[in-house]
Amino acid sequence: MSFKQEVLKTFAKERNHAIVFSPRLYYWYLGNRIYSKRKSHFSECVPPQYYGKTQLEIYKELHVSPRYSEETIYLPLYYLEIDPQSRIEVHRKRGIKKGESITVHKTPLGKLKQVESIGGGLGGHITEYPIKSLDDFKIMRYVLENTKFTFSKKNFELAEKQFEELCVTSTYLCKSPYQKLVTQLMGFTRTILFLKRYPSQLEDFMMYLEEWDDQMYDEISKSPLQIVNFGENLDANLSPPHYFEKYLIPYYERRVSHLHRAGKYCHIHIDGSIRDLLPYFKDLSFDGLEALTAEPQGDVSLEDIKGVIGDKILLDGLPSILFLPHYKTEFLEKYTVRVLKLFSPNLIIGVSDELSPNGDIRKIEKIAELIENYQS
Repeated sequence: MSFKQEVLKTFAKERNHAIVFSPRLYYWYLGNRIYSKRKSHFSECVPPQYYGKTQLEIYKELHVSPRYSEETIYLPLYYLEIDPQSRIEVHRKRGIKKGESITVHKTPLGKLKQVESIGGGLGGHITEYPIKSLDDFKIMRYVLENTKFTFSKKNFELAEKQFEELCVTSTYLCKSPYQKLVTQLMGFTRTILFLKRYPSQLEDFMMYLEEWDDQMYDEISKSPLQIVNFGENLDANLSPPHYFEKYLIPYYERRVSHLHRAGKYCHIHIDGSIRDLLPYFKDLSFDGLEALTAEPQGDVSLEDIKGVIGDKILLDGLPSILFLPHYKTEFLEKYTVRVLKLFSPNLIIGVSDELSPNGDIRKIEKIAELIENYQS
């Protein structure tokens, strides 16, 4: 069976296709240092047959499908490059605290400083955002004016060659202006305060961010990509209905329409609290919705999700918490059957949204077998 063709059949809404199991193993793989050649590095919970193997080898052994080239084979499909003639200097150094890194952009207009803390895990979080004042808008704008988005055809072709028929080579794009402000440039609190105190200045900057995105969508629309993810990581607490309606829905409609005209399928990553956003999902123009984490991890039930997404494709559906040791395999298997019955055939089943380092890979083995038998 070609997972690549089955995924495309799923998005094309063809009647007869197999349900593809596409668990993202990136965090589990790096967190457990599976790449190591030293057996002493491995936890007792990692089966020996995975020691020292690449992610791609593990996907093949599990008979499951990867999703993103930057995660699985470390081939990003686009680059953000600063013009070397712009007199922008980027300095990176370690911070005072363990796992802390500092990035400073020095420009002719001033400096921007960002501090990120890695902590004991793999995912970093920003503890100091680069934009702190109205004056910082012009500095960030100067940085972006001299930053180019470039799709890498070379990396795409390399990824296609390595993946073969294992998946559809895909990527996730930079965040929308509002999401970029909240998660990368200003933080939620400062963004909301500026929307209250300086609405015209912040909205003007958001308009510039949207104009900058034009180059990204032009490049992607001309690329050989068939499926594109909007890597928004939406959460209703950070993008509540009022802001979702005003700043996000119009942006999504414009961008998805652009990519649809270019023959691309689109889906969006929504992995936080979603109850307040449920009413909007059916009318969003995306072909699919990724992550949508249900109970016992999320704040909605599987039936709540099914009731609002219409015939959109659900990507994932299995909360990552169920792969932790304190949930029995039998419970996970019954949950998986519920997902299959509720969402098939508009389903690419996976872990919402990634298998954690302390997740049990043996449960992935069991679910892969269950799905294969369910389809036969």
